[in-house]
Amino acid sequence: MISRQQLIDQIKLKKSFLCVGLDPDMAKIPRFLLEYPDPIFEFNKRIIDATRDLCIAYKPNSAFYEALGIKGLESLAATWKYLPKDCLNIIDAKRGDIGNTSDMYAKAFFDEAASGLGFDAVTVAPYMGHDSVLPYLNYPGKWVIILALTSSAGSKDFQYLTTENGLLFEAVIKTAVTWAGPDRLMFVVGATKGSEFTDIRKYAPDNFLLVPGVGAQGGSLEEVCKYGMTKDCGLIVNSSRSIIYASTGEDFADAARAEALKIQLQMKEELEKAGII
Repeated sequence: MISRQQLIDQIKLKKSFLCVGLDPDMAKIPRFLLEYPDPIFEFNKRIIDATRDLCIAYKPNSAFYEALGIKGLESLAATWKYLPKDCLNIIDAKRGDIGNTSDMYAKAFFDEAASGLGFDAVTVAPYMGHDSVLPYLNYPGKWVIILALTSSAGSKDFQYLTTENGLLFEAVIKTAVTWAGPDRLMFVVGATKGSEFTDIRKYAPDNFLLVPGVGAQGGSLEEVCKYGMTKDCGLIVNSSRSIIYASTGEDFADAARAEALKIQLQMKEELEKAGII
C-alpha cells in the first residue's frame, strides 16, 4: 500500500507525477507479441520496465482485461503482481453499485487473499451516493478515487446540472469530502477542464486529483498545473495511448520510454516552478 506521504516522497524523488495507463488492446499491441503465451502481460511488462523510474503510478483499465474473459483476468493478476511496489497501483474500474454488490467489488480489487488482486486504489462512480463508496473505505490504507468531472463530451449531460449545492460535480465533491480525508480520497478531474480546477480546489484543497486527458485527448499539462497544483503537488496526471502506443514495432518499449521521459521532463519543470523540488 502507498500512503499519502509515500506518494509525495515518490513525486519528489522521481521529479514526476506521471501515471501510465495500462490499457492493452489485442488489436493494437505489436504483432510479434502474439507469439508469447500471455501477449498482454508481456506488453505490460515491457512498458513497466521501460517507464518505472519515470512515473509514480500505473493504472490498468479493467475493461481491457475483462473483455478477454478468464485469460484477461489472469493477465491483470500477473500485471498487478509485477507492478513496482514504490508506485501507486490503480485499478480503473469505475464501479458504482451499492450494498452487497459494492462489498464484492471492493473485495475483488482489494482483497488479495480472495481474488488474487490487491490494488492500492480503485476508481468509483458516486452517483448512487455514499452506499457506493463506503464499502471501499472499509479497507484500511486503500484509496478511493471518485469520478468528479470527466474530460468526455458527455460530461455536459449531467455533471453541469444545477443543484441546491452548486453544479452537480461540485455537489459530489462537497459531499464526498465528508466521507474521508485526503489520505483516502482522490477525485478524477479531466485535463481538458482547465481553469475549472480553481473551483475544484475550493472544495478539495488537499486531495490528490487523478487527471486524464493530457496527450491524446489534448489537455494542457501547463494549465492543469497552473490551476490544480498544490504545495504537495496534489496531481497524478495519467497518460495511456500516447505512451503505450508510441510505436507498434519491436521498439515499442523504447518509444514508450521516450514519450514518458518527454512528459516527465515537463513535470520536473512544473515542480521546480512551484518550489516543490
